[in-house]
Amino acid sequence: RSLLVVAALPAVARAQAQAQAQAPAPAPAPAPADDPRLADRFIGKEDAKVQVIELFSLTCSHCAAFHRETMPKVKSELVDTGKVRIRFVDFPLDQLALRAAMIARALPAERYEPFVGTLLATQDRWAFNRRADPKEELAKLAALAGLSRAAFDTTWDDEAFARGILERQLAAEKEHKVTSTPSFVIDGKTTAGAIGFDRFAELIAAATPS
Repeated sequence: RSLLVVAALPAVARAQAQAQAQAPAPAPAPAPADDPRLADRFIGKEDAKVQVIELFSLTCSHCAAFHRETMPKVKSELVDTGKVRIRFVDFPLDQLALRAAMIARALPAERYEPFVGTLLATQDRWAFNRRADPKEELAKLAALAGLSRAAFDTTWDDEAFARGILERQLAAEKEHKVTSTPSFVIDGKTTAGAIGFDRFAELIAAATPS
């Protein structure tokens, strides 16, 4: 999915900042750098030979396709065997994806990847269901993952947390030249699209030290 929407996020933030500058209210507090919810999320062994970064949006259908069709084999043949470690970078393409990423990161770190998989597998329920309230559908899924409604609501409204995710997104976009989701950074090179397992394994083989 292209980044047509993500480009609007900073613009919205700038408009909000300008409005706030004209008001007497104090500027919002910056996102705390040591917020544990913003810590890196991984799967795989720390000493894996190849380190991969996946940049994805929870409302991206191509990201969902990769996690449905390719990720199971990546995990069983490359991650679980100690060859690959994957770091997940939230790259929300819209406000709903941003809030969903916040909810996922509010869970204990070990529940992050399974919950992300659940959200990508159920996009038709919470992201694209015009007959349902996406917030309420996300709350139901979060409850099944062990997040209380009070914690869900607090997380949903945490604007400093939201800015923290967006700051990391913009830094990743600049560093890795990301133009669409999903994108994968392997051996410093960015590959875009819901690539199949054979192509993914080929990239890993090329990046594996001899």
